[in-house]
Amino acid sequence: MSDFDKYIRQSEPDSREKAQAWQTAIGLQDVDGLKPSEYLLQTAGRHIEGDITIDEVKHLLDSYYQSKTIRENIENDRTEEADKVSARITEMLSEKSFSFTPDYLILIHKRLFEGLYKFAGKLRDYDITKKEWVLNGASVLYSNHELIRQTLDHDFNQEKTVDYPSLNASQALKHLCKFVSDIWQVHPFGEGNTRTTAEFTMKYLRTFGFEFDNNVFQKHSWYFKNALVRANYNNYSKGISATTAFLELFFKNLLFGEKNELHNRTLHIEASQSATDDNSKCHNGTLNCTLDEIALLKFLKDHPEATQTEIAAHIGKSPRTIKRMTPSLIERGLLERENGKRNGRWIVKNTAPIL
Repeated sequence: MSDFDKYIRQSEPDSREKAQAWQTAIGLQDVDGLKPSEYLLQTAGRHIEGDITIDEVKHLLDSYYQSKTIRENIENDRTEEADKVSARITEMLSEKSFSFTPDYLILIHKRLFEGLYKFAGKLRDYDITKKEWVLNGASVLYSNHELIRQTLDHDFNQEKTVDYPSLNASQALKHLCKFVSDIWQVHPFGEGNTRTTAEFTMKYLRTFGFEFDNNVFQKHSWYFKNALVRANYNNYSKGISATTAFLELFFKNLLFGEKNELHNRTLHIEASQSATDDNSKCHNGTLNCTLDEIALLKFLKDHPEATQTEIAAHIGKSPRTIKRMTPSLIERGLLERENGKRNGRWIVKNTAPIL
């Protein structure tokens, strides 16, 4: 990933955004043990530098894998999947469109895996089990195939009832983790569920006004998968209950910039509970703001001269709402205005939850 890191550190915003999307897309392939080809890495670099468009990337990949010689020489027969899905994830991450519906989740699966899976964009019509390392070979109980659509509709409808502006970040985080883990547990598709869930989740989180570090997905995609497993596994005879605690640590790092250690060994059902408890204590006192307030603070940390109109546009709220939020944050010692209204700048205080 060092080739992409140089773009993130040194490039213009457009190239930096592309590099971050590629890092995330390639990192997500790790949830299924897939690695991209050197050709994909080189082609991604050309896209980041602006030499070719994402459509040209996809065309080049199609041509590359149509070659019989290439097919005979690739080390893994799923390298083509890793390359093409990485390009498609990158493309979708760059798009601003989003629809909070089961149909959009299904559309993501179709776009990511069309031409790779015969069932791309189709709900599975059979029941499944999957042996999980984190469960010592046991499986999560996934949704009955006959109830997939009804279960998805229920989960989405329940999420729509959550009044996020009324919740502090800790409460909101628990709701988000429950929703994400629930739609993953449905496992609507034969394969590609975790990558589809991750793509949908990143798009959904952007509707809250967050600019977040996708590298958390890139570096810890397998942890994300295992955290989803643990959020949906019960074995009461062994004293194991489903918990979103691990997933919450992941999202605290993603959304709030925390530095919780994310080690897969701590998710294993035989891991020491004391190690898990110690890790989950990190930064618990920093989540008293709402998600909207944290999104505002994160934006102002990077854009201290932003106007209230610009803040409103970024986090998806009205200017009137911003005029109500900023005095509250100032009063609580999390934000400060320097040099007045006209030529001033915002200062996010060190006590703010994003630091």
